[in-house]
Amino acid sequence: MTVYSVKRPTQSWYGEAIGILILDASYPCVPGNVGNATTYAYPVRYQEVRGASIDRLLHKRDPGLCEAFIEAALELQRRGVKAITGACGFMAFFQEEVAAAVDVPVLLSSLMQIPFIHAMTGQPVGIITANSDCLTPKHLSSCRIDLSIPTVVAGMQGQTEFREAILEEKGTLDSAAIEAEVVEVASRLVSDHPDLGSILLECSDLPPYASAVQAATQRPVFDFVTMIDYVHAAVRRRPFSGFM
Repeated sequence: MTVYSVKRPTQSWYGEAIGILILDASYPCVPGNVGNATTYAYPVRYQEVRGASIDRLLHKRDPGLCEAFIEAALELQRRGVKAITGACGFMAFFQEEVAAAVDVPVLLSSLMQIPFIHAMTGQPVGIITANSDCLTPKHLSSCRIDLSIPTVVAGMQGQTEFREAILEEKGTLDSAAIEAEVVEVASRLVSDHPDLGSILLECSDLPPYASAVQAATQRPVFDFVTMIDYVHAAVRRRPFSGFM
């Protein structure tokens, strides 16, 4: 019989390898969204970052949120997660500080995939972000992304349903409308920049529409879920079985 031991006294339950920091916001998180636990084929644990509203993180880039992010990450670590991710690409602003504060891998932003994506294709990376006016070089540099990597950015802030449902938190969300909006943005991005080798959906609300974006653009499409699945596979390796 296998004998198991307590890992840490602060851990009262087990089996959640991925911890997810989530904003203090309120809108429907549909399946496929980082904020919907049914998105994953494995259990995850959420921790809300108190006071981290969309406005304070995206528009104000409030440095006062740093302590709240660190405390939330430490709570996830105390509960036994093996890696900590975020539920908004703009959490990149605090990537370095959170990573330094905990002892598990930290990947707060889907933007962290950019070096890998660029190395894979050797072509510019198209980034579709929640709000292109809010994405700064600081977000990239905090993720250790070389600013010489060619990227092209398009924002969703001009799309009515996305803006009202998510950025303005109106309380309802028309998923079919948002799918049409992000496909429109992606199609225009590729039309304007045919040399793009791939597309990264920066926003945690966009993975539900990755398949539609790929069908429209015929490009590899990356997002938060591709990153989280990749890291989960690394921190929870499973033995192979089969036959010869």
